[in-house]
Amino acid sequence: MKKIQMVDLKGQYSQIKDVVNPAIQDVIENTAFINGPKVHEFQKNLENYLDVKHVIPCANGTDALQIAMMGLGLKPGDEVITADFTFAATVEVIALLQLTPVLVDVNPDDFNINVEAIKKAITTKTKAIVPVHLFGQCANMEAVMDIAKAHNLYVIEDNAQAIGANYTYANGEKVKVGTIGHVGATSFFPSKNLGCYGDGGAIFTNDDDLAHTIRGIVNHGMYERYHHDVVGVNSRLDSIQAAVLAAKLPHLDSYNNKRIAAANKYDAAFKNVPSIETPVRNGDVDNHVFHQYTLKLKGVDRDALAKHLNEKGIPCGVYYPIPLHQQKAYADERYNEADFVVTNQLVKEVISLPMHTELDNEQIEYITSTIIKFING
Repeated sequence: MKKIQMVDLKGQYSQIKDVVNPAIQDVIENTAFINGPKVHEFQKNLENYLDVKHVIPCANGTDALQIAMMGLGLKPGDEVITADFTFAATVEVIALLQLTPVLVDVNPDDFNINVEAIKKAITTKTKAIVPVHLFGQCANMEAVMDIAKAHNLYVIEDNAQAIGANYTYANGEKVKVGTIGHVGATSFFPSKNLGCYGDGGAIFTNDDDLAHTIRGIVNHGMYERYHHDVVGVNSRLDSIQAAVLAAKLPHLDSYNNKRIAAANKYDAAFKNVPSIETPVRNGDVDNHVFHQYTLKLKGVDRDALAKHLNEKGIPCGVYYPIPLHQQKAYADERYNEADFVVTNQLVKEVISLPMHTELDNEQIEYITSTIIKFING
């Protein structure tokens, strides 16, 4: 059996190197390292894939979130509601812009932001909601958009973990995740479902005026060289990373289907283990693209299991061990522990298993049998 990786980027690269290598070499030989043809090629291809009017590439996913908020004209003191159970980047950018983060609890089944908690958190200062499509599964966007419309709020989708997933409306219409809100943001960090070989990100919107504003912000506020019309930042996707992404984008659906297939095998192996809750999937099969495969453990020493897995050569992760509202940087006397019952429980129970496009049956059998043997003693 080959060595088990949490994410096997080398194995994935071996399948596409005949396309990736010449694409990178082409950038080097043409020396168009910033805003070169490969960036524009990838931008157009991603617009077509997502069926969205505007994709604005940028330097990383965190910048994408920050620039989206800047583009919407949010002001210091404006309140932005987001999930307590997620990576810190989501709340980090809110604080950096001197906006007021308002953290709310998540659902116990799909780990996504709880719509009733959103409703309770809205005040006269609320200006935006940031649903996070956690671990690859779309949040309840139809409900989120209804709330936003009722209260005249912006919706910024954090799509760093769910690119390629489809959201199905109640009427059966399907749209790509990240294109539903007023603006979406994603990351192309190497381990993502669509990842480059360094840092990268992008912003999506169907709003022409917002897209124009954002295009200026990512490039020092310039639309014409040395004419700074808005306050901007320096956040551009470099051409080498765009070349990698352009090579990988045609494979994204295949990559996601391989993740879903691996998740199905995990599910089947754990089906009759009462102390393991496998990931809940809402809607159609392509609503969850499994950036992570995350279990909930009941009556199992999670940390002891993680130690045992590592000893057996099986990497694993705990995403996330500390709620954002308990992090020193984001602690606030406004928060009441009674409002975070689900998140406070999840951080004690969750464990994520290896999940990537190169997982094979032998590895999955070894991983699952090792876990079941540990639980059964």
